[in-house]
Amino acid sequence: MAKIHSDTNKYDHRATPPNVVEIFHGGIRDLIRTRLDETGDTWSNFVFGTSYDLISAKDVVELEKRAVDAGYRYVASATISAEERPNAYQQIGGADGDADEFSFEHPRAVVEPADEAGRQRRGQGDNVVRFPANAVGTARYYRSVKDVMEGLTNGVPPETIAIIDDSGGTLTAPILEQFHGVICAGGTVKSHLGILTREFGIPCLMNACISGIRNGDRVEIEVSGRAKAMGDYQTQDDHSVRVWLHSRH
Repeated sequence: MAKIHSDTNKYDHRATPPNVVEIFHGGIRDLIRTRLDETGDTWSNFVFGTSYDLISAKDVVELEKRAVDAGYRYVASATISAEERPNAYQQIGGADGDADEFSFEHPRAVVEPADEAGRQRRGQGDNVVRFPANAVGTARYYRSVKDVMEGLTNGVPPETIAIIDDSGGTLTAPILEQFHGVICAGGTVKSHLGILTREFGIPCLMNACISGIRNGDRVEIEVSGRAKAMGDYQTQDDHSVRVWLHSRH
């Protein structure tokens, strides 16, 4: 049987039940093995020369269709994904409700009672860049084109801590430099949004898990804490920093 890279991938050590991505990747691996066995080709030749001859776009589309038809669904990292392909993504809670009443409710968000300064911990995230002081501002969700157009038309309010789910940065790029800080529910510190905020000098938490923060709330993000390194993801070291709620709007 043909050998491929993932047979010896030292970072592929998941022990969780399969999801749509794992099912899709498994299908790709099986397809590649089959084509290599049929042709007698090698993994090296496949990577550097024959991949487009052995695997077609139609093959990939068919693999994904099989996974979706079997009931598997992607977890959207941006609202727009679920809106454009509702048959392939899990529904996003609150997407159609009152924007001012919506809040992310991540199961892994660490919530704690108010401290001596009156701050309630409402989650955590991966710090992109370490700053001398924490960022404090007003939470506002930007999850749709409508939200961004509002910012383009009327301007982003001062001291806005933007809460978003688009780790690619494309959705919020037109108004990004107006943000006082960013809390992103997806990605890593090396995602496109992480790179953009670093270059603009905007405090940012990626891969954030938060709970009970709504539009207009006064929040604080612990960007004075340790910045997350890519090696931390590979070794599964946490090193997350905190998100606090100061006061409710």
